[in-house]
This record gives sequence, structure tokens and C-alpha cells, in this order.
Amino acid sequence: MTRIVADISISLDGFVTGPDPGADNGLGTGGEALHTWAFSDDPDDRQVLLAATARSGAVILGRTLFDIVDGPHGWDDATGYGAGEVGKPAFVVVTGSPPKSVRLSDLDWTFVTTGLPDAVSTARERAEAASKERGRDLDVVLMGGGATIGTALAAGLVDELQIHLSPVVLGAGTPLFTGGAPLPLTQRSVTVTSTATHLRYDIG
Repeated sequence: MTRIVADISISLDGFVTGPDPGADNGLGTGGEALHTWAFSDDPDDRQVLLAATARSGAVILGRTLFDIVDGPHGWDDATGYGAGEVGKPAFVVVTGSPPKSVRLSDLDWTFVTTGLPDAVSTARERAEAASKERGRDLDVVLMGGGATIGTALAAGLVDELQIHLSPVVLGAGTPLFTGGAPLPLTQRSVTVTSTATHLRYDIG
């Protein structure tokens, strides 16, 4: 069964970027420390990364994050989604208007202009089609940014939350949680490495 999985790295004080994020500084000041685990040689970190990307039938991201990863300092063969360890899933971008051009034209992009629920529906369809093609269940991974994931959580669109808790205090930045209704969680797993604590929760 295809699940909607929110997957994001976060600091000990609850931020998913450092201060002053932007096109040339996507993770903000000091925010690179959030993703140290993704480039670690620790076998447990590598397994977490591989498992998360291997289950991706489709990936959702907001327009701000798209502009960063597709920008001149964004993804390349060494730093793209899964960093070459898995096949390339479909990418669904929530946006007010599609971009005029795409730098990463070798990736499968769909731009949804009618809101996050429609983007989730589109991504689910793509993931289910990929599941049939590969003969195993694949999920929709909601990779961010923080505002997109926060909106999805508040709207009840997410089945599973995976947090990579990095041992850093950023002091300011983009928060993942900004208040709202309680979010009931059931803990599924905890993996502790030298660079992060990887937490998986069912929602509801």
C-alpha cells in the first residue's frame, strides 16, 4: 500500500534550516550540519538513506525547495536525490505557477498549481504506477521544505513522519512545527548513529 511519508532533517531546537536561507544558501547559515548524516560513511546512516530513497515512488517538494535544488548551486550527480544509489522517482512540485525552464531536465517533473492535496493525489498516482511496474509497494515521500511538510501534517495528509534529528542547535531558522492541533504519533523505530538520531512515527 502506498503511504505518504514526510521525511526531513531537523536540529535539536526544531529548525529545518539555519537563519537566512535563500537561493544561494538553501539551508541557511549553519544549516549544512543538518544533513551531515546523509554524507556519512556510517553503515547505519547509509542504510537509513538507502531505505528511504529506495521506497520512493514519487517525491513532493514545494516551489522554494525546487528553486534551490534546480538552481545553479543545487543538485548534481553527487548530491541529487538518493545520490545515484537508487533509480530516479517522479518529482511533484507544489507551485503557484510552473517555471519557464528547468535545469535538471533529466528528472521527471510535474508541477501542480491547484494546491497541496492535489499534489499528494498526483504523487500517489505516480507512486502506485511505479509500484505496479516494479512489483513492490512504493511510497510518496514529502521531502520539504518545512512549510510544505508542516501544511501537510496540519491537513492530515501524512501517514508517516521520519525525522533525522541532528546534534546541532541552530538558534534560529525555519521551524518545522509552528503550533496548531496536537499530532498523535506511534513510534516505529529509532536508529542512533554518530551523526543523527533517526526516528520513524506512524501518525494517528
